[in-house]
Amino acid sequence: MELLYILCVPILAAAGSLIPGARILAPGITLISSMSVLILSFQTALRVTTTKEVIAIPDWIACDSFGALILVLVALVGFAAAIFSWGYIDKIRETRDGIIVRPYYALFNLFLASMLAVPLLSQVALVWIAVELTTLLSVFLVSFASTPEALEAAWKYVVLTCMGASIALLGILMLYWGMMSVDSHEPFTWAGLTMASSKMSPALLDTAFFFILIGFGAKVGLVPLHTWLPDAHSQAPSPICALLSGVETTVVLYAIMRLSPLFPGISGASTGMWLVIFGLVSTGAAALLLIQAKDYKRLFAFSTVEHMGIILVAVGVGGYGAHFGAMLQIVGHSLAKALCFFAAGMTLLVTGNRDIGSIRGLIRTSPMAGFFLIVGGLGIAGAPPLAIFLSELSILKAGLASGRYLVTGLLALFIVIAFSGILFKINHMVFGKPTMTLKTNLPATCVVAVIIVTLPVILFGVYIPGTVYDLLRLAAYSIGR
Repeated sequence: MELLYILCVPILAAAGSLIPGARILAPGITLISSMSVLILSFQTALRVTTTKEVIAIPDWIACDSFGALILVLVALVGFAAAIFSWGYIDKIRETRDGIIVRPYYALFNLFLASMLAVPLLSQVALVWIAVELTTLLSVFLVSFASTPEALEAAWKYVVLTCMGASIALLGILMLYWGMMSVDSHEPFTWAGLTMASSKMSPALLDTAFFFILIGFGAKVGLVPLHTWLPDAHSQAPSPICALLSGVETTVVLYAIMRLSPLFPGISGASTGMWLVIFGLVSTGAAALLLIQAKDYKRLFAFSTVEHMGIILVAVGVGGYGAHFGAMLQIVGHSLAKALCFFAAGMTLLVTGNRDIGSIRGLIRTSPMAGFFLIVGGLGIAGAPPLAIFLSELSILKAGLASGRYLVTGLLALFIVIAFSGILFKINHMVFGKPTMTLKTNLPATCVVAVIIVTLPVILFGVYIPGTVYDLLRLAAYSIGR
């Protein structure tokens, strides 16, 4: 029953946030809701490590190891974002007119519910609907500031991702038609599709996968369909950026990766080649864009494109080692990216500026913001011994072990370029002689939220708890061996 509660609680919280006169209560309602979802998600993950799958409604709502991993990440980042929002939204209300609290929290909860639904739904068609709901519900949060730049970013976001949605839908319909054409009696679920795939035409499977990769890839931010991502992530409120960049892209990537079991030996198949090509192009383009970024929120957005590309390369290379590295990369990316955007929000509060070149000596102006910014930068760049360093090392090791020397070499080169670009920019902002004065003190809730996501980023680099390791291992096996 906890799976149904996970879906219902944030919807009820959204309704509660819209009650007239609930402006003061909305942050508390959201916080309680997100905490409840986090506890239920942890319980689900613990059950999955022993029972392999938790089923609420057969063939409709269920959660396996991979779904539980994504579920916990969404719930954890959502909980931290709810805490961060409490102080952050109050602060920006002090300096900006027209900030309406109740709609913000209502949309926040609905957006969270749509992301939670993706790993819980078994029906492939319903997963597509949930993925598109994440766009429709978050677009209003992207344009929350109501500035011309925010409205333009939201418009670009909805146009490009909805265009991608129609392409992905075509691929899903092709899969459904393929199942019907072989007289399969399996339900149109992830498991049913996997069982029927051996009877389906390989050409049909390849074509459907290509359409889904392109369509959902637009929402993940794969090059060349990534142009909406840096605009949206630079204009949305920082706690929403943490959700967009940290877990929304991961949720959509989950839907793509769910198709991997349809192609046994994916590294030798054409689908594996597409994953490697799109992954390398996205990683390489993002690495070069990181070097020329002038806005630190756009810097972190380009890093998201890089990480999505790395994960796709890992899935395309195939094998347990690469898949385990991909799962660890997903965890590291989600938590480190939330940390980065929380730190970016703190930096914006204390400086009032998003321009990298205009900020110097942040560690002296605001030691708290400067410290978490440098930790976040090290985290997403993949500095040892943090979690992303381990995941990228695992992926590169798997690539060498499989004999993919060119792919591994290019991926390593792009990772080094991105590493240098990120830390050069962050170093410029954090150290040196201060160029501006402190504009405001940081809310306590912002500090609490950033600590919550910082601890696992550091911990998972030196120690992975047994339960987390079991979940990563089972998730890696679930997408192929």
